[in-house]
Amino acid sequence: MTHNTPSPRPASLTLLGAGAMGTALGRAWLTAGRPVTVWNRTPARAAALASEGAAVACLLDDDSVGEALEDADLTGRDLVNLTTGTPAQGRARAAWATARGARFLDAGIMAVPPMIGTPESGAYVLYSGSRPLFEEHRDTLAVPAGVRYVGEDPGFAALHDVALLSAMSGLFAGITHAFALIGGEDVAPEDLAPLLASWLTAMTTAVHETAERLSSGDYTTGVVSNLAMQAAGNGTLLRTAGEQGVSAELLLPYMDLMARRVAAGHGDEDGAGLVGLLRLPRAAASRERGAGRA
Repeated sequence: MTHNTPSPRPASLTLLGAGAMGTALGRAWLTAGRPVTVWNRTPARAAALASEGAAVACLLDDDSVGEALEDADLTGRDLVNLTTGTPAQGRARAAWATARGARFLDAGIMAVPPMIGTPESGAYVLYSGSRPLFEEHRDTLAVPAGVRYVGEDPGFAALHDVALLSAMSGLFAGITHAFALIGGEDVAPEDLAPLLASWLTAMTTAVHETAERLSSGDYTTGVVSNLAMQAAGNGTLLRTAGEQGVSAELLLPYMDLMARRVAAGHGDEDGAGLVGLLRLPRAAASRERGAGRA
């Protein structure tokens, strides 16, 4: 005689905020059969998920998640923050949650809303903070997108998130400049696009090479195109921009870093040495962070 053991009830989730990303996350969990309760300041946004089975608990009138939960009893609760923030904010939120008796994970979503809930999209979410919380709820967290745990430090998810987004911004700057150069010429953007995409893909080997050089401290062994050569070649890039009537403002900051490194006697290196030029002294870094918050 066999006894059927009831399947454990799926963990219930409370979703604070139903904007474009919140709605995509909530829809993915609902589709997977997970019970979802949604809070949002704007009734219309919560209504979309309510029509798909979400329970609407209340409407938020507060300006932040912290204010919304200020008087809530979080003892024994699990809090996962999926809003974009800074490493310092992630650490502060972790301390705030822990002081109220909750386990905490901070997260960085590497996707746009249409990618959520679509396995083949390549979307994933970075998590940092309580490893036991992450491991216990890994299956639930993995419903909307892939999951990647990046460390116990609750600021690491935001740190990885912003590092990836910063690299993307630089990539987009180069793409923007490239298309500006062909403007007004008899070159269709669609004709340049495949050349540009394949070239950028080939250049991604620099990511691993730079990581290896930063770890080893060896910036010169096996360098094929050194900084002195690259800096000399920048003149052609700038002259071409001038001839085409295109501003070089997206290129100049990086070129200036190269010129500084060469002037300091490091022309035989590759670009890994430029990383150190961006590191501010601690006092200056504090001022930069303060200016960023102003």
